[in-house]
Amino acid sequence: MRPRLRDLGIEIGALPTGRHNAITDVAGVLVGHATVVRDEPTVARTGVTVVVPRSGDSWTEAVFGGWHNFSGNGEMTGIPWIEETGLLDSPIAITTTHQVGLVRDALVKLAVEQGGVDAFHLPVVAETWDGWLSDADSFPLTEEDVRTAFASAVDGPVTEGAVGGGTGMICHEFKGGIGTSSRVVESKSGIHTVGVLVQANYGRRDDLRLDGWPLGRLIDKDEVPSAWDEPPNGGSIIVIAATDAPLIPIQCQRLAKRVTVGLGRVGGYGHDSSGDIFLAFSTGNRLAPGGDPWKVDVMPMSDMDGLFHAVADATEESIINALCAAETMTGQKGRTAHAFPVERVRELIGAR
Repeated sequence: MRPRLRDLGIEIGALPTGRHNAITDVAGVLVGHATVVRDEPTVARTGVTVVVPRSGDSWTEAVFGGWHNFSGNGEMTGIPWIEETGLLDSPIAITTTHQVGLVRDALVKLAVEQGGVDAFHLPVVAETWDGWLSDADSFPLTEEDVRTAFASAVDGPVTEGAVGGGTGMICHEFKGGIGTSSRVVESKSGIHTVGVLVQANYGRRDDLRLDGWPLGRLIDKDEVPSAWDEPPNGGSIIVIAATDAPLIPIQCQRLAKRVTVGLGRVGGYGHDSSGDIFLAFSTGNRLAPGGDPWKVDVMPMSDMDGLFHAVADATEESIINALCAAETMTGQKGRTAHAFPVERVRELIGAR
């Protein structure tokens, strides 16, 4: 078990975390993974991660949601419906670029089988590209992998690093993948939790910062080689933010925009070839299916500043947690993405 960021003695921001320091600290949110690692018949280092916004009502009870496109060289399905209505009424899946269609179709089948579709379904599936380590053109994922990820979705601690959709991902030239974090916010509206989950597959070594410190420049590539022969000018990151604060869609969109602050702190610039897409949702209202009018609570706009701080801090920590958790991985053609050197980082922090 590799240490998380806080095990190294670093805390991002002043807000406390939730119990598990994970997106699942927002009550009802579940996370599951399916990981595919094999060398035959082709090299696969891939998978799928599923986030369920509200346990027990995956298909029939929507939550309010909003999104932000920081850099659009990527894909997230289901966005036109969210823009039209502000409603998220499906689980969210994150996977590899070339298999968004398969994952989407598998979620539709699950919805039909579980009685959640009257006429049609528009699930949310996002992606980053794992084709450096994995033979993405061999399409290694199957419908059964999606079913496994969905069936395994639970609350509590979340497995991070090279797992699920993050299996083959690279971040700031180290091994990357899935990371998560949470914050608890107190305002005039009450006490609320904000949780974040990232699939991090972006960034150059020299741009990497940790709590404002230019850490990437201090870890020489002779000490820890880069994953890339020549680092690409871009990469991608998907960020999912959840909160139990009672937000309406425009407020969810405002929250999604503030993810950019956390990404920028770590060293994400939204380069031309990046797919940096963020989705935020709120479980703070019960939007029962049917024709009865909804009675909705709304947090005052002026109370949202704490949530903005929370989502920025949790995004920053989620990315570093993804780096901390991921172990060295060798994939196709002998390519290797080396683990973030947590013990070396601990030494550098001690000397700071």
